[in-house]
Amino acid sequence: MIRELGAKADPVKDRITVDGRATVPERLRYVAYHKPVGVVSSMSDPAGRPCIGDVTKRLKTHLFPVGRLDFDSSGLVLLTNDGEVAQRLSHPKYQVPKVYRVKVRGHPEEKALLRLRKGLRLADGPTAPAGVVVEGKLENKARLRITIREGRQRQVRRMFDAVGHSVDKLSRASIGPIKLASLAVGATRELTTREVLALRAVVRVGGNDEAAPVSSEGSAPVKKKTSSARGSASASAGTRRRPRR
Repeated sequence: MIRELGAKADPVKDRITVDGRATVPERLRYVAYHKPVGVVSSMSDPAGRPCIGDVTKRLKTHLFPVGRLDFDSSGLVLLTNDGEVAQRLSHPKYQVPKVYRVKVRGHPEEKALLRLRKGLRLADGPTAPAGVVVEGKLENKARLRITIREGRQRQVRRMFDAVGHSVDKLSRASIGPIKLASLAVGATRELTTREVLALRAVVRVGGNDEAAPVSSEGSAPVKKKTSSARGSASASAGTRRRPRR
């Protein structure tokens, strides 16, 4: 209880309430979660199936998932209470790449791969060009890596259906600069400070609102070289007085 004017509080360490209600938000958290197949990407499920809400309860912080990953797919899901970052990661303006590894039926020919790379038309409109790499071939199936910058419902599965190669298995490997790597299925981990800064930089939180270019593999934003130093040098040279003869 505050009894004197001028008292200070640390919003990270202290919890301030008025009439029992919190007035200072919880500290921002960013968590990577390896979603297994069979978990619903929502905070609750009317059918009683396992859902992400069960995971956030264990973390004892009100976190919510960024985007969705369908019930039959596994892989990286980001959990956070940073609403601005979550909104921007899902917004098409920021073109955040998402990398998926898929196993499809059959061996896609170059013509099918070209359609994916150029963009094709689905029921809800045309897709943006995707990055597609064949990683290996099995007897009757193929493994591929696909990078998209959109987030429509079951988009990757529908794209492969459109070229005649249905998906048997799908896992999201990365979102922007954050990679699933060796995180065990069902496990969570806090993002490192470096990862958080890279994630916020990709969507320009805390800086210029203009979206930063990113590589198709989800790396950190590419910084454009500027000529400010060269310009200032030439400007100073131009204004330098010539010695009198």
